[in-house]
Amino acid sequence: MDEQDDPGTLASARTSESASAEAPEDQAGPTAAKPAKPARTAKPAKKKSFWRELLTIVVAAATLTLVVKAFVVQVYRIPSASMENTLLIGDRVLVNKLIYHFRGIARGDIVVFSGQDSWGPPATPPSSDPVLRVFDDVLSDIGLHSSQTYYIKRVIGLPGDTVACCTDLKVTVNGVPLNEGSYVYPGNAASAFSFKTKVPAGYVWVMGDHRGDSEDSRYHTDEPGLGAVPENQVVGRAFLVIWPPSQFRDLPIPSTFAQAALHTVAAHPVTGTAGAAGVISAPLLLLRRRMRRRRDG
Repeated sequence: MDEQDDPGTLASARTSESASAEAPEDQAGPTAAKPAKPARTAKPAKKKSFWRELLTIVVAAATLTLVVKAFVVQVYRIPSASMENTLLIGDRVLVNKLIYHFRGIARGDIVVFSGQDSWGPPATPPSSDPVLRVFDDVLSDIGLHSSQTYYIKRVIGLPGDTVACCTDLKVTVNGVPLNEGSYVYPGNAASAFSFKTKVPAGYVWVMGDHRGDSEDSRYHTDEPGLGAVPENQVVGRAFLVIWPPSQFRDLPIPSTFAQAALHTVAAHPVTGTAGAAGVISAPLLLLRRRMRRRRDG
């Protein structure tokens, strides 16, 4: 401790000096020892270390969450009845944003896509304020904000496919009829009206499972792509319903899309639901099976 902060130490030193001056020079006496300074007590650094580590963990977790949301998976809320009964209003689905880097879009996939450059409303013009414009761009890049409108539908036709309705009351792809009873809304016809279109290169033909309540590719044949949507506007594949708990399940490709006749003219290789989607969803599906076993047991 500094002497200026310790008046007792200063007083003790002055007394010693005075007594020494009054004693005869030839008189030997014990040397007055200066009292030892009390050691400075080190302040514990545990609290600072704890808050520093906590801040590091929070920042790392937030950064990882943003990266995952921007590039790997993202949760989307179902806003309409166009995909009933497969997806209900208010359901939350997990969308895999990586899968189409490993395989092409497949018939039967449920995809989330932007209406940009197809039949969606035009995007909101960017802000005139350059600071806000940069801020909006950053939020858009990390998946927290977008001026675009997103949709969720099922892929029926790939580039080069001819999609038509209705042959024996069924939708056909390249003349092959689809058996859609497992996913089309009960009581709905395959389509309320006839159509036939060839899907342009770089586009996919999409339809809602609730055919009587879905404004899908059938209603936009006068738009660019003849109603189909650009492949480069597809955000990813919905592969898992995560909310509410009663709806928790995976979203596999219906078996009708596995018909061999369809794949003889396939524009994209189909590798099933493996890859990134399988890796991400496997632990959740195993947890679901374990919970079912415990409940049934």
